[in-house]
Amino acid sequence: MIIAGFGFRVSATADSLADALAQAAGGRRPDAFSTLVEKADGLRAFADARGMPLVTVSQTAAARQDTPTKSPASMQAKGLHSVAEACALAAAGDGAWLIAPRSISDDGKATCAIAQGPDT
Repeated sequence: MIIAGFGFRVSATADSLADALAQAAGGRRPDAFSTLVEKADGLRAFADARGMPLVTVSQTAAARQDTPTKSPASMQAKGLHSVAEACALAAAGDGAWLIAPRSISDDGKATCAIAQGPDT
Protein backbone atom coordinates (compact mmCIF):
# COMPACT_ATOMS: atom_id res chain seq x y z
CA MET A 1 0.00 0.00 0.00
CA ILE A 2 1.22 3.48 -0.85
CA ILE A 3 0.30 6.16 1.68
CA ALA A 4 0.53 9.94 1.37
CA GLY A 5 1.11 11.33 4.84
CA PHE A 6 0.24 14.96 5.55
CA GLY A 7 1.19 17.57 8.08
CA PHE A 8 -0.36 21.02 7.82
CA ARG A 9 -1.19 24.23 9.58
CA VAL A 10 -4.76 25.19 10.41
CA SER A 11 -4.49 27.88 7.72
CA ALA A 12 -3.64 25.34 4.98
CA THR A 13 -6.01 25.35 2.02
CA ALA A 14 -6.91 22.61 -0.45
CA ASP A 15 -4.39 24.25 -2.80
CA SER A 16 -1.69 23.97 -0.10
CA LEU A 17 -2.42 20.26 0.34
CA ALA A 18 -2.61 19.63 -3.41
CA ASP A 19 0.72 21.38 -3.98
CA ALA A 20 2.49 19.37 -1.25
CA LEU A 21 0.96 16.14 -2.62
CA ALA A 22 1.98 16.88 -6.21
CA GLN A 23 5.55 17.63 -5.16
CA ALA A 24 5.89 14.47 -3.05
CA ALA A 25 3.96 12.05 -5.24
CA GLY A 26 5.92 12.69 -8.41
CA GLY A 27 3.14 11.13 -10.49
CA ARG A 28 2.49 8.20 -8.13
CA ARG A 29 -1.10 7.65 -7.04
CA PRO A 30 -1.36 6.79 -3.34
CA ASP A 31 -3.88 4.26 -2.08
CA ALA A 32 -4.81 6.41 0.93
CA PHE A 33 -4.05 9.64 2.77
CA SER A 34 -2.94 9.82 6.39
CA THR A 35 -2.53 12.36 9.14
CA LEU A 36 -2.66 12.61 12.93
CA VAL A 37 -6.01 11.84 14.57
CA GLU A 38 -6.36 15.43 15.79
CA LYS A 39 -5.79 16.79 12.26
CA ALA A 40 -8.26 14.47 10.49
CA ASP A 41 -11.04 17.05 10.19
CA GLY A 42 -8.67 19.36 8.31
CA LEU A 43 -7.86 16.67 5.71
CA ARG A 44 -11.20 14.86 5.37
CA ALA A 45 -12.78 17.11 2.69
CA PHE A 46 -9.57 17.03 0.64
CA ALA A 47 -9.45 13.22 0.80
CA ASP A 48 -13.17 12.85 0.05
CA ALA A 49 -12.92 15.15 -2.98
CA ARG A 50 -10.24 12.85 -4.41
CA GLY A 51 -11.98 9.60 -3.48
CA MET A 52 -9.20 8.68 -1.06
CA PRO A 53 -9.59 6.80 2.20
CA LEU A 54 -8.24 8.67 5.21
CA VAL A 55 -6.15 6.72 7.71
CA THR A 56 -5.62 8.45 11.04
CA VAL A 57 -2.53 7.88 13.14
CA SER A 58 -2.22 8.37 16.89
CA GLN A 59 0.50 10.60 18.29
CA THR A 60 1.98 7.50 19.96
CA ALA A 61 2.17 5.52 16.70
CA ALA A 62 3.65 8.49 14.86
CA ALA A 63 6.28 9.04 17.57
CA ARG A 64 7.58 5.48 17.07
CA GLN A 65 8.60 6.24 13.48
CA ASP A 66 12.17 7.14 12.58
CA THR A 67 11.97 9.95 10.06
CA PRO A 68 14.87 11.30 7.99
CA THR A 69 13.61 14.87 8.29
CA LYS A 70 14.38 16.53 11.62
CA SER A 71 12.28 19.70 11.68
CA PRO A 72 12.71 21.82 14.81
CA ALA A 73 9.40 23.60 14.08
CA SER A 74 7.50 20.32 13.79
CA MET A 75 9.17 18.99 16.92
CA GLN A 76 8.15 22.09 18.85
CA ALA A 77 4.56 22.10 17.53
CA LYS A 78 3.75 18.37 17.55
CA GLY A 79 6.63 16.55 19.23
CA LEU A 80 7.50 14.87 15.92
CA HIS A 81 10.38 15.57 13.56
CA SER A 82 8.07 15.28 10.55
CA VAL A 83 4.32 14.77 10.88
CA ALA A 84 3.99 13.90 7.18
CA GLU A 85 6.75 11.27 7.21
CA ALA A 86 5.68 9.76 10.52
CA CYS A 87 2.04 9.47 9.45
CA ALA A 88 2.93 7.98 6.07
CA LEU A 89 5.19 5.37 7.67
CA ALA A 90 2.81 4.49 10.51
CA ALA A 91 -0.20 4.13 8.19
CA ALA A 92 1.74 2.01 5.68
CA GLY A 93 2.47 -0.55 8.40
CA ASP A 94 5.41 -2.33 9.98
CA GLY A 95 8.36 -2.53 7.62
CA ALA A 96 7.23 0.47 5.54
CA TRP A 97 9.77 2.79 3.96
CA LEU A 98 9.66 6.29 2.50
CA ILE A 99 9.66 6.51 -1.26
CA ALA A 100 9.44 10.30 -1.10
CA PRO A 101 10.51 12.30 1.95
CA ARG A 102 8.63 15.36 3.09
CA SER A 103 7.84 18.00 0.51
CA ILE A 104 6.64 21.43 1.54
CA SER A 105 3.91 23.34 -0.30
CA ASP A 106 5.02 26.59 -1.91
CA ASP A 107 3.04 28.58 0.65
CA GLY A 108 4.72 26.67 3.52
CA LYS A 109 1.40 25.58 5.05
CA ALA A 110 1.39 21.86 4.21
CA THR A 111 3.81 18.96 3.98
CA CYS A 112 3.44 15.58 2.34
CA ALA A 113 5.55 12.41 2.30
CA ILE A 114 4.96 9.11 0.53
CA ALA A 115 5.55 5.70 2.14
CA GLN A 116 5.20 2.21 0.79
CA GLY A 117 4.21 -0.74 2.92
CA PRO A 118 5.69 -4.21 2.54
CA ASP A 119 2.43 -5.60 1.17
CA THR A 120 2.90 -3.94 -2.27
